[in-house]
Amino acid sequence: MSAIHEECGVFAIYSPETTDVAVQTYMGLYALQHRGQESCGIVVNDRGVFTYHKDLGLVHDVFTKDVLEHLGEGNIAVGHVRYSTTGSSRRSNAQPLVVRHVKGSMAIAHNGNLTNAYELRTEYELKGAIFHSTNDTEVISYAITEQRLVCGSIEEAVEKAMYRLKGAYCIAVMSPQKLIIARDPVGFHPLSIGKLGDSVIASSETCAFDSIGAEFVRDVRPGEIVVIDKNGMRSITTHCTDKPHLCVFEYVYFARPDSLIEGASVHKARLKAGEYLWKEHPADADVVIGVPDSGLDAALGYANASGIPYGVGFIKNRYVGRTFIQPSQTERTNSVKIKLNVIKDTVKGKRVVLIDDSIVRGTTSRRIVNLVREAGAKEIHMRISCPPFTNPCYFGTDIDSKENLIACRMSVDEICREIGADSLGYLSVEGVNSLTDADCRFCDGCFTGNYPAEVPMEIPKDKFEFKIEKS
Repeated sequence: MSAIHEECGVFAIYSPETTDVAVQTYMGLYALQHRGQESCGIVVNDRGVFTYHKDLGLVHDVFTKDVLEHLGEGNIAVGHVRYSTTGSSRRSNAQPLVVRHVKGSMAIAHNGNLTNAYELRTEYELKGAIFHSTNDTEVISYAITEQRLVCGSIEEAVEKAMYRLKGAYCIAVMSPQKLIIARDPVGFHPLSIGKLGDSVIASSETCAFDSIGAEFVRDVRPGEIVVIDKNGMRSITTHCTDKPHLCVFEYVYFARPDSLIEGASVHKARLKAGEYLWKEHPADADVVIGVPDSGLDAALGYANASGIPYGVGFIKNRYVGRTFIQPSQTERTNSVKIKLNVIKDTVKGKRVVLIDDSIVRGTTSRRIVNLVREAGAKEIHMRISCPPFTNPCYFGTDIDSKENLIACRMSVDEICREIGADSLGYLSVEGVNSLTDADCRFCDGCFTGNYPAEVPMEIPKDKFEFKIEKS
């Protein structure tokens, strides 16, 4: 429920035969809708002929029956759901991007955030490049096409381009004959491979495999390039590193509970977050409730560990998008008003433990606490399943400046008073880094200020829009 902006979701499929890859990609994107609700798109490759559709809106609104029929069948498809961490919400920024160059056509979808996009874009513009969007993905496409002019294959071009890219990226690149997926060498965000019969599938989360009956095969290694074509699947490991530094907030908030990330269950990680919260911040209370959706599992974990009964505290309007998708603060506040309603019988006259995943600005949390208070709660003990945000994120999460982070301006006690709770407790950094036994390390820079990669100089969030306005 916190006003945190996410990156995006990527889904791609390669089939040795012509089939309904558009419908399968549509279903995959539906499963990834939680990762981005501003825009979506699908590109279908029918033996070298690209047909695509993308627009602002949710998957089921953008892809009507007529649109899917127009996309037709093919043997390769790439799909994308987007929230803007770089580039504003406009149709030109919807992905995948389709690029036509002297060596042929290419479609590309991207999840993450480049830290050197501004510098690369400036360099390409000085060479005469014309950009039609304001997102990082078009910068990546120029880096690849630049190398494609001198390389013998598209996969070699991707490999060479990765030397120039800094930051977080999971990409799916489609050429007329091949599907190529790649993950940045740090491994900030998840990317997995699945199989459905003879088809190979790539997805930001494993829950998308389940939606089409596919089988999870493995995670893409950090720095790995996977090439899928008529000869099968092979890897290029030039950029590979030992273990990923995965964004720990994938387990806390971003990913769906039914997904596996680096082999670990998101659901179990959130249960453990609740258990650790009880150990670190116990409370005398009558009921534990969670804020839908990502606070529910942690609330159940807290209840199981404490013995305090778990209660259903909110009814959620499923026809309202996740709060983080609202671009302005006013829209975020209004959407909370229509999105949640408290079940009064659960909280009236009771001491309530209220579990949420995070507090960013404090506005949403204050509104939720007020809702529970107005419903008759005697006490409200707020518990947060991650540490306080004290630093910006540069790698795909729109936590863009310290001035917007309440924990940079107030102590925990001051935040407690600001949101109107009776007590407040955050999960510790040690706790959040112990949520899973996944074979990976974590990026927790937004909590600690320690990042696993070089961070850029301060640049305005809408850096490309700023650049355009000043030119």
